[in-house]
Parts: sequence; structure tokens; C-alpha cells
Amino acid sequence: MAEPQSPQQQPSPAQAAALVAVARSTKLTGRAALLAVVICAIALSLAYPVREYIAQRQQIDQLLAQQQTLAAQVKALQAEDSQLSQTWYIEQEARDQLHMCFPQEQCYEVVAGQPARTSTAKPQPVASPWYATLWDSVRKADQQPAQ
Repeated sequence: MAEPQSPQQQPSPAQAAALVAVARSTKLTGRAALLAVVICAIALSLAYPVREYIAQRQQIDQLLAQQQTLAAQVKALQAEDSQLSQTWYIEQEARDQLHMCFPQEQCYEVVAGQPARTSTAKPQPVASPWYATLWDSVRKADQQPAQ
């Protein structure tokens, strides 16, 4: 026999709706599975181009830095070229680096400093290496008379 349910055991309409929602949310519908597959396909198809884009941006940044370095070197070389085109600079470099002078000039070179002093201290004996000490101890052990 079926017993009539008491009002306390019957779920309220809100509780019944919550139970239905829980049961429905745990099931994976066909539409949700298809949506998940499409999203994964889109993500996988975009992964390689995004990686290539990032690599190209890094390469562009490296090339820009290299270009700035080369521009600074060009500027320094242009400054050096402008100096080398002036005769007074060439004469100065010839005097300083090559110790040259004009035929009508008399050049002197001053060498600064005092001669090196000889030390009067006794030279320090050089310590023998560890293997020489070991070999000497083996020789001494062999030379001792046996008792």
C-alpha cells in the first residue's frame, strides 16, 4: 500500500527547481560538446600564428636595437673622419704615436721614472709541490731500518 506523503517530506517548488537545475547542469549536452570542440579548434588554429607574431616582434625589436648601435658607430666614425681630414690632427697624432717631427724641429723624448731597485732581501725558497713531499716521506720510510 502506498502511504500518502506528509507535507514535510514533499519538496517545495523552489527545492524541486533546484534539484532539476543540478541534474540538468551535470549532464553534458550535445550542443555543449560541439561548442567545446569548436573552441578548441579555434584555439589550436590560432596558436601557431600568434607564436610566429610574437617571434617576429622580438626579431624586430632586436633589429631596431642593432640599428641604433650601428647608427651610433657611424656617427663616431664620421667624427673621426672629419678629424682625420684636418692636417693639425694628423700632425699631432704623428708626434704622439709615431714620435715624428718636422725636419727643421729638434725632438726630445722624456722618459719619466726611476730605475728599478734591486732587492737586498734573501729570495724566498719555493715550496715544493705536494707530490714531492709525499715521495720524500716514502723514501724516508724505506730507509729506516726494520726492527
